[in-house]
Amino acid sequence: MTPLVTLRDVSLGYDGRPVLERVSFAIGRGEFAALLGPNGAGKTTLFRGLLGLIPVLAGEIAWSADRRARPFGYVPQKEALDPIFPLTAFEVVLMGTYGGLGPLRPLGRARRARAADALAQVGLADLAEQPFWALSGGQKQRVLVARALAMDSDVLFLDEPTAGIDSRAEAAIMDLIARLHRERGHTVVLVSHHLRLVERLVESVIWVEDRAVTKGPAAALCASAFGRGLA
Repeated sequence: MTPLVTLRDVSLGYDGRPVLERVSFAIGRGEFAALLGPNGAGKTTLFRGLLGLIPVLAGEIAWSADRRARPFGYVPQKEALDPIFPLTAFEVVLMGTYGGLGPLRPLGRARRARAADALAQVGLADLAEQPFWALSGGQKQRVLVARALAMDSDVLFLDEPTAGIDSRAEAAIMDLIARLHRERGHTVVLVSHHLRLVERLVESVIWVEDRAVTKGPAAALCASAFGRGLA
């Protein structure tokens, strides 16, 4: 599998103080990986480092893709839009097409078609004109996944995409993400704390614990976590 991103002896942290040190692993193109580990272990720090939201303190993160020319799809952990700001589900998804749009240029039919297709991919085409704030928690997360897809990227980064929604919607969101990976070949990296939910879907696990990072097959690392009572 051709590497999409490679970390070599990377240290990440805040204000010059490392949270994670000497991290080395690679994520391949087309891989489905989950970032797992106990609360407070450093998952968010590693995720932010991969996204370039915090600086690398030491080592190197090397990408084989031009992230500026084609930004990655990103679904944040939580997002709320003010109810008085009347965005529809379609308009939220349309925001994902804004990259590369010049000042004062109209969106055009191609971008609107891309947004409509992304909304259809997550099964919400019939809710396009519904206010975003009026949607259920699971529907909102689907809209945010659609917004990421509308960026026209084959790489998706998802930070706790099922946080704050019921178990049925949670399973539906995870199945949707797995289908996008399987049918469209998207590279997917997601942060989660639900081992049993992700172990049946992902190919590999990046396990973060005690300031150390281990990457390996999902079955082996999840089994180890279950054996140590971490799930």
